[in-house]
Amino acid sequence: MRRVVVVGGGYAGFYTAWHLGRRLRPGEAEVVVVDPRPYMTYQPFLPEVAAGSVEARHAAVSLRRHLRHATLVAGTVTRIDHADRQVTVALPDGTTQALGYDVLVVTAGAVTRRMPVPGIAEQAIGLKHVEEAVAVRDRLLVAFDQASVLPPGPARARLLTVVFVGGGFTGVEGFGELLSLATALLPSYPELSAADLHFHLVEASDRILPEVSDRPGAWVVRSLERRGAHVHLRTLVESAEDGHVVLSDGEDVEAGLIVWTAGNGANPVVAKHTDLPVDERGRVLVRADLRVGTAADPVPDAWAAGDDAAVPDLAARTPGALTVPNAQHAVRQGRLLARNIVATLRGREPADYVHHNLGVVATLGLGRGIFESGPVVVRGFPAWLMHRGYHVLAVPTWERKVRVLAVWLPALLFGRDIVSLLSVQHPRDAFVDGGVPRAHR
Repeated sequence: MRRVVVVGGGYAGFYTAWHLGRRLRPGEAEVVVVDPRPYMTYQPFLPEVAAGSVEARHAAVSLRRHLRHATLVAGTVTRIDHADRQVTVALPDGTTQALGYDVLVVTAGAVTRRMPVPGIAEQAIGLKHVEEAVAVRDRLLVAFDQASVLPPGPARARLLTVVFVGGGFTGVEGFGELLSLATALLPSYPELSAADLHFHLVEASDRILPEVSDRPGAWVVRSLERRGAHVHLRTLVESAEDGHVVLSDGEDVEAGLIVWTAGNGANPVVAKHTDLPVDERGRVLVRADLRVGTAADPVPDAWAAGDDAAVPDLAARTPGALTVPNAQHAVRQGRLLARNIVATLRGREPADYVHHNLGVVATLGLGRGIFESGPVVVRGFPAWLMHRGYHVLAVPTWERKVRVLAVWLPALLFGRDIVSLLSVQHPRDAFVDGGVPRAHR
């Protein structure tokens, strides 16, 4: 059998391996998926995980449960040597392993782009993984508990000040959902009021949500500001040391929670540790049929898709345009990639990737959303329903769809669960301390 190695189990990698398992004949090829995590993260649910509207585990799709026809390697690919047909894998025990292949699929995904801003590395949390979304939620819930026993003043204000950096989809959805959660918590904390909440969204450009047009984007800003948020456009974070956030517009705040969502960067393995051709941004050069290379010079037995691939957008009106890095493209590219690999294994020609945008939809908090498709723009509660309907259909496997619905429906009657499990990040503290805080021992 030929061996197909899939580097990364995110959207594109998961769907590629999943559909290869369905299409390959017994004994036709072996599929190996390499990823350090045992699950695929359904990232559109992360803002709702942060707000407690979706259970954390329901935003994660088990690789072992659903990729039963593939061999899973729990590790991180640190180098790709296509000339020698092998990848280097760092294993959890600190050792490395050379894994050979006949066909390579690069779907390693992007990483959070971190700027050299003083204090950000020490203070901020990202919003790209389930663990980060859970940490954001738990920190806000703990902040409410701590602020409720403090008198009005700087200490209380700091606990209830939240700064999101980045006005793309992840940042705006996470910001809107967390603001919705904070507002919903107030009736349970009579000691606090809406005036105690200080939510800041910082964006370097002159608009948020670049995927939507100007007027809907401006409406989102007005909607957030009517809810008490502060939106800083054309503003940079100059420093965040010890939670003291200094903005380029002259304002500075003491923040108890900083969330960094300022875009994606190239995966360093793809950008720096491979002999495959990459562009100036560190993405793999890809043909329209998802084979690595250019139209005139394809790389044999190498394919790529998703956020770390520069895929030509044949549906765009602009010549030379590339597909935007989002779930809508990654899912469809993964499906086509599986079909194309099977086609080439059987001596047929692969098909080009062509996908016309279905539109964009975003949640801005419970009961609030925005949808745009061509000239059609839907705002408010109908858009929020469209967001939930689309994503419950889009999340892979019926098992996950049912589990998500099983959380959403009771939440309509009883509201969000507001219990924090921040202590789970330090599970041995209670055992070691014997229930007595160290400061009082």
